[in-house]
Amino acid sequence: MTLTRTLAPLITALALASAGGAFAQAKKEVTFAHQDMLVPLRIVQESGELEKATGYKINWRMFGGGGDVIKAMTSGDVQIGEAGSSPITAAASQGQDIKLIWILDDIADAEALIARNGSGINGIKDLKGKKVATPFVSTAHYQLMAIMKVEGVDAKGVNVMNMRPPEVAAAWERGDIDAAFIWDPVLTKIKGNGKVIATSKTIGARGFPTFDGVIVNAKWAAENEAFVVELVKALAKADDTYRKNKAKWTADSAEVKAVAKWTKADAKDVPPSMALYTFPTMAEQISPTWLGGGAAKALTATAAFLKEQGRIQEVKADYGAYVTDSYIKKAMGK
Repeated sequence: MTLTRTLAPLITALALASAGGAFAQAKKEVTFAHQDMLVPLRIVQESGELEKATGYKINWRMFGGGGDVIKAMTSGDVQIGEAGSSPITAAASQGQDIKLIWILDDIADAEALIARNGSGINGIKDLKGKKVATPFVSTAHYQLMAIMKVEGVDAKGVNVMNMRPPEVAAAWERGDIDAAFIWDPVLTKIKGNGKVIATSKTIGARGFPTFDGVIVNAKWAAENEAFVVELVKALAKADDTYRKNKAKWTADSAEVKAVAKWTKADAKDVPPSMALYTFPTMAEQISPTWLGGGAAKALTATAAFLKEQGRIQEVKADYGAYVTDSYIKKAMGK
């Protein structure tokens, strides 16, 4: 086979991809990968306000975990996504062209290690020899492994199982696992016949904080700056609406119904579950606690853990390169 014949299909494919990219740009279209976190952003999805404000067609695609979101962004299928600090760290460590632009939530008490009633687990040390499920490379996985290390529990003596949230729910229902480190809507379901051993907040206080963030393909975001600024404004407005009207976000309210719809959660579980998170204000977002330095420190600490676990090859010298507060500052008129 000649070199020309070998390259011809590739050249054609690249030409089509280039034309497709230009066409998508002309159409002002973007794909946003979201998950099942119970956050105010869901009311933005439901209202269509961002589409109206920008003129963009937004393809909202739901994914089962941050690792899946990162893979989709790597492939070019997704330009904006939601992911936890652990998968964001993994992506940055691999040199992916991403930027963390918004802290979607401080996880606080919204993720927890739950032990099944009758499992004999009353503390971290009791995990030895037990089956514990969590989505690998997630914030929950990071904190599970971190707290076991702090408590002197050898991870090799614990059967830590990689399961996505729906798989955790099914395994719990069948009685296949003894404990799980997970978030809502699954967290609420399994709490019914289990007890809280530790939460993301208690583990975070011991030096392992976690958060969920909105990340963008850096090149795409730079080329679509006006859209990203409008996204940030919509996020800030939604969070502010929630903070000021928590009491009105009841199971039968339009806002909670929207959150339930986009996450496949039960509406009655949404208000108590959302109360477990903390949603930073715009001023807090750009403060030293978050995008002004704290987020980069958290990514650095997470990277050390991921390297120890063999999940990444190297720890980057500066994770601040993958964090930016520029879009928020523009949204604030700074």
